[in-house]
Amino acid sequence: MHCFVTGASGFIGANLVHALGAGGHTVKALLRPGSDRRGLTGAACEVVEGDLANRDRLVAAMRGCDWCFHVAAQYALWLPDYRPLYAANVEGTRTVLEAAAQAGCQRIVYTSTVGCIGLSHPSRGRPAPGDEQTPVSERQMSNPYKLSKWRAEVIARELAAQGLPIVIVNPSAPVGPRDVKPTPTGQVIVDLLTGRMPAYLDTGLNWVHVQDVALGHILAAERGRVGERYILGHAGGNWTLRDTFAVLEEVAGVPAPRLRIPYAVALAVAHANEALARLTGHPPRAPLAGVRMARYKMFFNPAKAVRELGLPQTPPRQALVDAVAWFRANGYADARRAPTHR
Repeated sequence: MHCFVTGASGFIGANLVHALGAGGHTVKALLRPGSDRRGLTGAACEVVEGDLANRDRLVAAMRGCDWCFHVAAQYALWLPDYRPLYAANVEGTRTVLEAAAQAGCQRIVYTSTVGCIGLSHPSRGRPAPGDEQTPVSERQMSNPYKLSKWRAEVIARELAAQGLPIVIVNPSAPVGPRDVKPTPTGQVIVDLLTGRMPAYLDTGLNWVHVQDVALGHILAAERGRVGERYILGHAGGNWTLRDTFAVLEEVAGVPAPRLRIPYAVALAVAHANEALARLTGHPPRAPLAGVRMARYKMFFNPAKAVRELGLPQTPPRQALVDAVAWFRANGYADARRAPTHR
Protein backbone atom coordinates (compact mmCIF):
# COMPACT_ATOMS: atom_id res chain seq x y z
CA MET A 1 0.00 0.00 0.00
CA HIS A 2 0.98 3.64 -0.48
CA CYS A 3 0.82 5.31 2.92
CA PHE A 4 0.84 8.85 4.30
CA VAL A 5 2.03 9.40 7.87
CA THR A 6 1.76 12.61 9.86
CA GLY A 7 3.94 13.01 12.94
CA ALA A 8 6.50 10.71 11.33
CA SER A 9 9.43 12.00 13.38
CA GLY A 10 7.74 11.28 16.72
CA PHE A 11 8.09 8.17 18.85
CA ILE A 12 5.10 6.22 17.52
CA GLY A 13 5.32 7.81 14.08
CA ALA A 14 8.95 6.84 13.49
CA ASN A 15 8.35 3.25 14.58
CA LEU A 16 5.29 3.15 12.33
CA VAL A 17 7.31 4.33 9.31
CA HIS A 18 9.90 1.61 9.97
CA ALA A 19 7.16 -1.03 10.36
CA LEU A 20 5.43 0.02 7.15
CA GLY A 21 8.70 -0.19 5.24
CA ALA A 22 9.45 -3.61 6.70
CA GLY A 23 6.01 -4.74 5.56
CA GLY A 24 6.66 -3.70 1.96
CA HIS A 25 4.57 -0.54 2.00
CA THR A 26 5.72 2.79 0.56
CA VAL A 27 5.58 5.85 2.82
CA LYS A 28 5.22 9.59 2.48
CA ALA A 29 6.23 11.16 5.79
CA LEU A 30 4.88 14.60 6.73
CA LEU A 31 7.52 16.48 8.71
CA ARG A 32 7.85 20.03 9.94
CA PRO A 33 10.91 21.89 8.68
CA GLY A 34 13.71 21.51 11.21
CA SER A 35 12.15 18.52 13.00
CA ASP A 36 14.43 16.02 14.72
CA ARG A 37 14.58 13.10 12.28
CA ARG A 38 16.94 10.74 14.11
CA GLY A 39 14.11 8.26 14.69
CA LEU A 40 13.77 7.84 10.93
CA THR A 41 17.43 6.89 10.38
CA GLY A 42 17.48 3.90 8.05
CA ALA A 43 13.81 4.19 7.11
CA ALA A 44 12.79 4.25 3.47
CA CYS A 45 10.33 7.11 3.03
CA GLU A 46 9.62 10.19 0.97
CA VAL A 47 9.75 13.31 3.12
CA VAL A 48 7.03 15.92 2.62
CA GLU A 49 7.64 19.13 4.55
CA GLY A 50 4.58 20.95 5.79
CA ASP A 51 2.13 21.34 8.64
CA LEU A 52 -1.39 20.33 9.62
CA ALA A 53 -3.02 23.64 8.65
CA ASN A 54 -2.49 23.70 4.87
CA ARG A 55 -5.41 21.63 3.53
CA ASP A 56 -4.58 22.07 -0.15
CA ARG A 57 -0.97 20.97 0.32
CA LEU A 58 -2.11 17.98 2.36
CA VAL A 59 -4.61 16.89 -0.30
CA ALA A 60 -1.97 17.19 -3.02
CA ALA A 61 0.56 15.21 -0.99
CA MET A 62 -1.97 12.46 -0.16
CA ARG A 63 -3.11 11.90 -3.74
CA GLY A 64 -2.39 8.29 -4.71
CA CYS A 65 -2.12 7.12 -1.09
CA ASP A 66 -4.23 4.17 0.00
CA TRP A 67 -3.86 4.66 3.76
CA CYS A 68 -3.43 7.76 5.91
CA PHE A 69 -2.12 7.53 9.47
CA HIS A 70 -2.69 10.72 11.45
CA VAL A 71 -0.23 10.33 14.31
CA ALA A 72 0.86 13.96 14.75
CA ALA A 73 -0.14 15.82 17.90
CA GLN A 74 1.27 18.46 20.16
CA TYR A 75 1.91 16.85 23.54
CA ALA A 76 2.38 19.24 26.43
CA LEU A 77 1.25 19.19 30.04
CA TRP A 78 2.16 22.84 30.51
CA LEU A 79 2.29 25.77 28.10
CA PRO A 80 2.17 29.53 28.65
CA ASP A 81 -0.46 29.64 25.88
CA TYR A 82 -2.59 26.61 24.96
CA ARG A 83 -4.09 28.04 21.78
CA PRO A 84 -1.46 26.46 19.48
CA LEU A 85 -2.08 23.09 21.16
CA TYR A 86 -5.82 23.24 20.41
CA ALA A 87 -5.13 24.46 16.87
CA ALA A 88 -2.83 21.51 16.16
CA ASN A 89 -4.70 18.76 17.96
CA VAL A 90 -8.30 19.71 17.25
CA GLU A 91 -8.49 21.77 14.07
CA GLY A 92 -5.38 20.07 12.66
CA THR A 93 -7.08 16.70 13.09
CA ARG A 94 -10.20 17.85 11.26
CA THR A 95 -8.07 19.22 8.42
CA VAL A 96 -5.99 16.05 8.03
CA LEU A 97 -8.95 13.65 8.18
CA GLU A 98 -11.01 15.63 5.69
CA ALA A 99 -8.00 16.08 3.40
CA ALA A 100 -7.32 12.33 3.44
CA ALA A 101 -10.91 11.62 2.45
CA GLN A 102 -10.79 14.26 -0.28
CA ALA A 103 -7.55 12.73 -1.60
CA GLY A 104 -9.24 9.32 -1.86
CA CYS A 105 -7.54 7.40 0.95
CA GLN A 106 -9.31 4.07 1.45
CA ARG A 107 -8.56 3.86 5.17
CA ILE A 108 -7.69 6.59 7.67
CA VAL A 109 -6.25 5.67 11.08
CA TYR A 110 -6.42 8.37 13.74
CA THR A 111 -4.08 8.09 16.73
CA SER A 112 -5.90 9.15 19.89
CA THR A 113 -4.82 8.26 23.46
CA VAL A 114 -6.04 6.16 26.38
CA GLY A 115 -6.50 9.51 28.10
CA CYS A 116 -9.83 9.54 26.23
CA ILE A 117 -10.82 6.14 27.64
CA GLY A 118 -12.79 5.96 30.89
CA LEU A 119 -11.30 4.59 34.10
CA SER A 120 -13.34 1.97 35.94
CA HIS A 121 -14.16 2.20 39.62
CA PRO A 122 -11.96 0.02 41.85
CA SER A 123 -13.20 -3.50 42.48
CA ARG A 124 -12.38 -4.90 45.93
CA GLY A 125 -9.86 -2.12 46.39
CA ARG A 126 -8.05 -2.80 43.13
CA PRO A 127 -8.37 -0.57 40.03
CA ALA A 128 -10.32 -2.33 37.28
CA PRO A 129 -8.89 -1.89 33.76
CA GLY A 130 -10.95 0.39 31.55
CA ASP A 131 -11.95 -0.58 28.02
CA GLU A 132 -13.51 1.07 24.98
CA GLN A 133 -16.98 0.91 26.55
CA THR A 134 -16.11 2.34 29.97
CA PRO A 135 -18.25 5.48 30.44
CA VAL A 136 -16.37 8.76 30.06
CA SER A 137 -17.23 12.38 29.26
CA GLU A 138 -15.54 15.64 28.39
CA ARG A 139 -15.83 16.74 32.02
CA GLN A 140 -13.29 14.07 32.95
CA MET A 141 -10.63 15.52 30.65
CA SER A 142 -8.47 17.03 33.39
CA ASN A 143 -5.98 19.12 31.39
CA PRO A 144 -5.77 20.94 28.05
CA TYR A 145 -3.87 18.13 26.32
CA LYS A 146 -6.45 15.49 27.22
CA LEU A 147 -9.29 17.87 26.39
CA SER A 148 -7.79 18.63 22.98
CA LYS A 149 -7.40 14.92 22.19
CA TRP A 150 -10.96 14.25 23.39
CA ARG A 151 -12.35 16.92 21.08
CA ALA A 152 -10.25 15.59 18.21
CA GLU A 153 -11.57 12.08 18.81
CA VAL A 154 -15.13 13.44 18.80
CA ILE A 155 -14.41 14.94 15.39
CA ALA A 156 -13.02 11.61 14.16
CA ARG A 157 -16.13 9.75 15.34
CA GLU A 158 -18.45 12.33 13.77
CA LEU A 159 -16.64 12.17 10.41
CA ALA A 160 -16.70 8.36 10.51
CA ALA A 161 -20.47 8.52 11.10
CA GLN A 162 -20.70 10.69 7.98
CA GLY A 163 -19.02 7.95 5.93
CA LEU A 164 -15.30 8.71 6.14
CA PRO A 165 -13.27 5.46 6.46
CA ILE A 166 -11.79 6.33 9.86
CA VAL A 167 -10.56 3.88 12.52
CA ILE A 168 -9.40 5.20 15.91
CA VAL A 169 -6.54 3.72 17.94
CA ASN A 170 -5.79 4.59 21.57
CA PRO A 171 -2.21 3.70 22.57
CA SER A 172 -1.53 3.26 26.30
CA ALA A 173 2.06 3.87 27.53
CA PRO A 174 4.48 2.82 24.78
CA VAL A 175 8.15 2.17 25.48
CA GLY A 176 10.98 0.90 23.34
CA PRO A 177 13.47 2.16 20.74
CA ARG A 178 13.55 5.50 18.89
CA ASP A 179 12.20 7.61 21.78
CA VAL A 180 14.26 10.57 20.60
CA LYS A 181 12.61 13.42 22.51
CA PRO A 182 12.15 11.45 24.90
CA THR A 183 8.45 11.11 25.76
CA PRO A 184 7.36 11.62 29.40
CA THR A 185 7.29 7.85 29.96
CA GLY A 186 10.69 7.50 28.33
CA GLN A 187 11.97 10.33 30.50
CA VAL A 188 11.09 8.25 33.58
CA ILE A 189 13.51 5.58 32.34
CA VAL A 190 16.19 8.12 31.47
CA ASP A 191 15.88 9.72 34.91
CA LEU A 192 16.29 6.33 36.55
CA LEU A 193 19.33 5.50 34.43
CA THR A 194 20.98 8.83 35.24
CA GLY A 195 20.18 8.87 38.96
CA ARG A 196 17.65 11.68 38.71
CA MET A 197 14.73 9.73 40.17
CA PRO A 198 15.00 10.08 43.97
CA ALA A 199 11.33 9.27 44.69
CA TYR A 200 8.08 8.30 43.01
CA LEU A 201 4.29 8.70 43.16
CA ASP A 202 1.93 5.79 43.74
CA THR A 203 0.49 5.53 40.24
CA GLY A 204 0.24 2.95 37.49
CA LEU A 205 0.34 2.62 33.70
CA ASN A 206 -0.40 0.08 31.01
CA TRP A 207 2.98 -0.56 29.40
CA VAL A 208 3.16 -1.72 25.78
CA HIS A 209 6.02 -2.18 23.34
CA VAL A 210 6.07 0.70 20.87
CA GLN A 211 6.65 -1.73 18.01
CA ASP A 212 3.39 -3.50 18.92
CA VAL A 213 1.70 -0.09 18.82
CA ALA A 214 3.16 0.55 15.36
CA LEU A 215 1.93 -2.84 14.11
CA GLY A 216 -1.42 -2.11 15.75
CA HIS A 217 -1.81 0.91 13.48
CA ILE A 218 -1.20 -1.23 10.40
CA LEU A 219 -3.59 -3.91 11.64
CA ALA A 220 -6.21 -1.21 12.26
CA ALA A 221 -5.88 -0.14 8.62
CA GLU A 222 -6.18 -3.76 7.47
CA ARG A 223 -8.83 -5.12 9.83
CA GLY A 224 -10.31 -2.33 11.94
CA ARG A 225 -14.00 -1.51 11.74
CA VAL A 226 -14.82 2.01 10.58
CA GLY A 227 -15.90 4.26 13.45
CA GLU A 228 -14.54 1.90 16.12
CA ARG A 229 -11.71 2.59 18.54
CA TYR A 230 -9.11 0.14 19.77
CA ILE A 231 -6.89 0.29 22.84
CA LEU A 232 -3.32 -0.52 21.80
CA GLY A 233 -1.95 -1.87 25.05
CA HIS A 234 -0.85 -5.08 26.73
CA ALA A 235 -3.13 -7.42 28.67
CA GLY A 236 -0.38 -8.02 31.23
CA GLY A 237 1.02 -4.50 31.22
CA ASN A 238 -0.98 -2.95 34.07
CA TRP A 239 1.86 -2.24 36.49
CA THR A 240 2.21 0.18 39.36
CA LEU A 241 5.21 2.48 39.16
CA ARG A 242 6.75 0.56 42.04
CA ASP A 243 6.40 -2.69 40.06
CA THR A 244 7.89 -0.97 37.02
CA PHE A 245 10.92 0.26 38.94
CA ALA A 246 11.50 -3.22 40.36
CA VAL A 247 11.75 -4.60 36.81
CA LEU A 248 13.90 -1.69 35.63
CA GLU A 249 16.24 -2.17 38.59
CA GLU A 250 16.72 -5.78 37.54
CA VAL A 251 17.12 -5.28 33.78
CA ALA A 252 19.15 -2.06 33.95
CA GLY A 253 21.23 -2.84 37.02
CA VAL A 254 20.58 0.54 38.64
CA PRO A 255 18.93 1.16 42.02
CA ALA A 256 15.26 2.07 41.97
CA PRO A 257 13.90 4.80 44.25
CA ARG A 258 12.51 3.60 47.55
CA LEU A 259 10.87 6.84 48.71
CA ARG A 260 7.20 7.30 47.82
CA ILE A 261 6.01 10.91 47.73
CA PRO A 262 2.56 11.56 49.25
CA TYR A 263 0.14 12.94 46.68
CA ALA A 264 -0.50 16.10 48.71
CA VAL A 265 3.22 16.89 48.80
CA ALA A 266 3.59 16.32 45.05
CA LEU A 267 0.59 18.57 44.39
CA ALA A 268 2.06 21.37 46.52
CA VAL A 269 5.41 21.09 44.71
CA ALA A 270 3.63 21.19 41.34
CA HIS A 271 1.76 24.36 42.31
CA ALA A 272 5.07 25.98 43.26
CA ASN A 273 6.72 24.77 40.02
CA GLU A 274 3.95 26.24 37.90
CA ALA A 275 4.02 29.56 39.75
CA LEU A 276 7.73 29.79 38.97
CA ALA A 277 7.12 28.74 35.37
CA ARG A 278 4.65 31.57 34.87
CA LEU A 279 7.34 34.00 35.98
CA THR A 280 10.24 32.53 34.01
CA GLY A 281 8.50 31.03 30.98
CA HIS A 282 10.46 27.80 31.48
CA PRO A 283 8.37 24.60 31.67
CA PRO A 284 7.96 23.19 35.19
CA ARG A 285 9.68 19.92 35.93
CA ALA A 286 6.56 18.71 37.77
CA PRO A 287 3.50 20.15 35.98
CA LEU A 288 0.17 20.07 37.78
CA ALA A 289 -1.43 18.12 34.94
CA GLY A 290 1.05 15.30 35.32
CA VAL A 291 0.64 15.09 39.09
CA ARG A 292 -3.14 15.12 38.82
CA MET A 293 -3.10 12.32 36.25
CA ALA A 294 -0.76 10.31 38.49
CA ARG A 295 -3.45 10.26 41.16
CA TYR A 296 -5.19 7.53 39.15
CA LYS A 297 -3.82 4.21 37.99
CA MET A 298 -4.19 4.23 34.21
CA PHE A 299 -4.99 0.55 33.77
CA PHE A 300 -6.61 -0.66 30.54
CA ASN A 301 -7.86 -3.80 28.82
CA PRO A 302 -6.77 -4.23 25.16
CA ALA A 303 -8.83 -7.41 24.59
CA LYS A 304 -10.79 -5.86 21.71
CA ALA A 305 -7.64 -5.00 19.75
CA VAL A 306 -6.15 -8.42 20.46
CA ARG A 307 -9.35 -10.17 19.37
CA GLU A 308 -10.32 -8.10 16.33
CA LEU A 309 -6.96 -6.85 15.07
CA GLY A 310 -4.57 -9.55 16.25
CA LEU A 311 -2.55 -6.96 18.21
CA PRO A 312 0.83 -8.48 19.19
CA GLN A 313 1.54 -8.87 22.91
CA THR A 314 5.28 -8.52 23.39
CA PRO A 315 5.97 -8.82 27.14
CA PRO A 316 6.26 -5.39 28.83
CA ARG A 317 9.53 -6.54 30.39
CA GLN A 318 10.99 -6.89 26.88
CA ALA A 319 9.73 -3.40 26.02
CA LEU A 320 11.63 -2.01 29.01
CA VAL A 321 14.74 -4.02 28.10
CA ASP A 322 14.64 -2.61 24.56
CA ALA A 323 14.06 0.93 25.83
CA VAL A 324 17.00 0.74 28.24
CA ALA A 325 19.25 -0.68 25.51
CA TRP A 326 18.27 2.08 23.05
CA PHE A 327 18.71 4.90 25.55
CA ARG A 328 22.14 3.57 26.53
CA ALA A 329 23.24 3.03 22.94
CA ASN A 330 22.27 6.61 22.06
CA GLY A 331 23.90 8.44 24.96
CA TYR A 332 20.84 9.10 27.12
CA ALA A 333 22.22 7.15 30.08
CA ASP A 334 25.15 9.55 30.48
CA ALA A 335 24.07 11.97 33.23
CA ARG A 336 26.20 14.73 31.67
CA ARG A 337 24.55 14.44 28.26
CA ALA A 338 21.08 12.99 28.81
CA PRO A 339 18.34 15.18 27.30
CA THR A 340 15.41 16.17 29.47
CA HIS A 341 11.84 16.30 28.24
CA ARG A 342 10.49 19.66 27.08
